[in-house]
Amino acid sequence: MTPQLQQAIRLLQLSSLELTSEIQEALESNPMLEVTEPDEPSVNSPEENSPLKEKASASEEIAAADTDKAMAQSEMPDELPVDTSWEDIYEPTNYQSLSGPASGGSFNDREIDISSYDSENLQDHLTWQMSLTPFSDTDVQIAVAIIDAITEDGYFTTPLDEIHGSLIADIPELEIDEIQAVLRQIQNFEPTGVAACDLGDCLYIQLGQLDADTPHRELAMKLVHDHLDLLAGHDYNQLMRKMKLSEDELQNVVILIRSLNPRPGSQISSQRTEYIVPDVYVRKVKGIWKVELNPDVAPKLNINSTYANLIKRADNSKDNNYLKDNLQEARWLIKSLQSRNETLLKVTTCIVERQRGFLEHGEEAMKALVLHDVAETVEMHESTISRVTTRKYLHTPRGIFELKYFFSSHVSTASGGECSSTAIRALIKKLIAAEEPKKPLSDNKIASILAQQGINVARRTVAKYREAMSIPPSNERKRLM
Repeated sequence: MTPQLQQAIRLLQLSSLELTSEIQEALESNPMLEVTEPDEPSVNSPEENSPLKEKASASEEIAAADTDKAMAQSEMPDELPVDTSWEDIYEPTNYQSLSGPASGGSFNDREIDISSYDSENLQDHLTWQMSLTPFSDTDVQIAVAIIDAITEDGYFTTPLDEIHGSLIADIPELEIDEIQAVLRQIQNFEPTGVAACDLGDCLYIQLGQLDADTPHRELAMKLVHDHLDLLAGHDYNQLMRKMKLSEDELQNVVILIRSLNPRPGSQISSQRTEYIVPDVYVRKVKGIWKVELNPDVAPKLNINSTYANLIKRADNSKDNNYLKDNLQEARWLIKSLQSRNETLLKVTTCIVERQRGFLEHGEEAMKALVLHDVAETVEMHESTISRVTTRKYLHTPRGIFELKYFFSSHVSTASGGECSSTAIRALIKKLIAAEEPKKPLSDNKIASILAQQGINVARRTVAKYREAMSIPPSNERKRLM
């Protein structure tokens, strides 16, 4: 592959945020590049062109005119030879991102990557509370050991003997009771229920910190302490007998328990927030679905004519060569971006045409679609379609979806047609949402209902789709109401 093709392929697989960083660094480091301002006149009018052409950048004509003039003066080749790099032909410039990693390259000291800052994790949050607690020096050492052993979910599952063994060298007179006392103190920290030894202990701590006049609090504490296994197994009849409760009373107790958080540590997450910027928009205009690129992700780049006109013929000075090298890089970057935009628009338009039913009626109308179908329509290789649809997002009236979402395998129907796996999952989800809480649908029953609708799926297929949607089996979905 030529360096230009390698560059085009790499830009094609960048996400919108990575592409924005790439373009920003190129603008900062390459004087030949500039952004066409929105108020500048455009060669192509969106109202007069097709959906594919309406997003074609006016900078293509402007850049071509300026570049051709400068290239004619500088006697530069139109293409680099195969298996060469920019550095083999031209002097390397300070623009490093064209050969850098897919994440956007090196930003040196010019830009701070805000996403590299992690938010406070659970240990930091507990350590801060520990610093506000009147602990002795010995208690602080014990508290640090306990906090370090707490899991991300907020549980303390390390045996006290193990904590004792790790501290006995530094604190020879340490007793297990002292560790237990510090642990009880930490269990009063936020989030409520942290440092519990197991689920029952976690729920019991949370209930204990509720107001004493909270309805059904005492019964709920008794249930999680003595009969949590029966609640987990949804054995409500046994619970009513053992606790001597009516169905309505048990229902109120269970509602209170379900209001608690079984994973208190999840409230303090150190995971970074990932923002999604749609690459393409689709909207309905006068009954027709229009597809257009997000202009914020794909700005119009242009060749700076002032710098381009400074290039002199037959001048091999260092400054002139620097300008020529930057001009060549700018020219191919613009072409690569235009190729990326056209490919993304073409592929998205094909997907929207195939999945018009989803846009009109929702997931249940999703059609079966594979990469080969789109590749055949747009006359591209499947690997190219895979690159285009990975980490690219489509903004629709129904929400923002990754382009990969619109691809799914098919299942044959009784009438000889096809139904996508996405549509089947949506039907399963709909059936489960409408089931009776006291008598949930089994996988066999769901398969039978789908068969009545002409969709032949096996029970194990229903189970696979249900598990993929994180929906528990029927025995775990049983409710009192």
